[in-house]
Amino acid sequence: MKNKATPGSRARFSGRIGYVLAVAGSAVGLGNIWRFPYLAAKYGGGMFLLTYLILMLTFGYALIMSETALGRMTKKSPVGAFHAFGKTLPFHIGGWVNAIVPLIIAPYYCVIGGWVLKYLFEYLRGNAAPLAGDGYFSDFTAASGQVELWFILFALLTFVVILAGVKQGVERVSKVVMPALILLAVAVAVYSVTRPGAWEGVKYFLIPKWEDFSFMTVIAAMGQLFYSLSIAMGILYTYGSYISKDVDLEKSTVQVELFDTAIALLAGLMIIPAVFVFSGGDMATLQAGPALTFITLPKIFASMGLGPVVGITFFLMFFFAALTSTISLVETSVSTMGDELHLSRLQSCLLMGGITLVLGTASALGFGVWGHVRLLGMQFLDFFDFITNSLMMPFGALATCFLIVRVVGFQRIAEEIELSSRFRRKRLYCFFLKYLAPVCLAIILFSSLANVLGWISL
Repeated sequence: MKNKATPGSRARFSGRIGYVLAVAGSAVGLGNIWRFPYLAAKYGGGMFLLTYLILMLTFGYALIMSETALGRMTKKSPVGAFHAFGKTLPFHIGGWVNAIVPLIIAPYYCVIGGWVLKYLFEYLRGNAAPLAGDGYFSDFTAASGQVELWFILFALLTFVVILAGVKQGVERVSKVVMPALILLAVAVAVYSVTRPGAWEGVKYFLIPKWEDFSFMTVIAAMGQLFYSLSIAMGILYTYGSYISKDVDLEKSTVQVELFDTAIALLAGLMIIPAVFVFSGGDMATLQAGPALTFITLPKIFASMGLGPVVGITFFLMFFFAALTSTISLVETSVSTMGDELHLSRLQSCLLMGGITLVLGTASALGFGVWGHVRLLGMQFLDFFDFITNSLMMPFGALATCFLIVRVVGFQRIAEEIELSSRFRRKRLYCFFLKYLAPVCLAIILFSSLANVLGWISL
């Protein structure tokens, strides 16, 4: 069949830099900018940051290496990668769970990306004052027509990049956007930490205090890793399948870790010191959750001398982060459709576009005309977020651990990695994947269910 994907015809990144920037663009997305700062504020500041960094270098490292190595070994997206080692039901389930996650997440990421695009547009128009007004965000999200329009605009931008292909679309955009994102983040962070009174916020975020540590600090940090490192979303399998055998996997993973750490630090330094100044150190304001970005920050920018300029810079950076992470999610789904349904890139994009329109519209209208509809007591966007991040992603990561430990074997994974890498953390990788990663994933899965059932509060 003409359009059938084969290893010989599979798209590829041009090299390590293209791959690293694409993976970093996926990792450095909404999770870092939107979610990391308020979790850090809520679960211990510097202690949360320290816990997160330790888990990233162990738990996160093991799963990044596993998914990337399996993708490169099989030259397949997640479904094909699992099928390469068996055709029975467990292999079908493990592969499809990893593949369905981005298919569900991408549509509501497009909705959030639409919110970011709307705010950026208003700042560029000089409408900073209304954005800081009480009730602006809730009024906007309740205006279903507006939300749908901005969702569609953002989705169209994403699909234009995907249609251009891996090298000309995903890689080219990542090479331009990622350096720009870093520069913009540095600019906002420097401005934030140099405000009078901001140093207290900097100390809270960077200096660990043992009295701030709790079991929930570990749970929250582990959960954040999925957002920040694109684990169990099928992305690393797919991007791994696009790289050649001479790309140094360990060096590339270290560079992704560095990118992720840098953006996490910058996100915290952009937001936490500014909120400290604005609120006088009020922890309730710091722990406001995702609303911090769209409600609290515009108020903070309005109180600054260069508020409109900072607002434009921040939301432009936020837009870049949303775009790169959404591109990776859509690319993964398109790749899976091409592999499993033998569709061309255009056909896969049309199919994924239809799914995005349906699920994204539900998420967009869930705060407006469909606000009365509830799934497990949640609006559509919150429900999609729950089933993917709290249930499917931990399960998908467990499936990867099982595949390597029970089927593929550490020797075969090590041989794949050592084709191009020294694999310095080999002992840590084997120990963590075999003994600790399954325990961590089981804890995440249980705590997520316990949170929904009201047994604990995350």
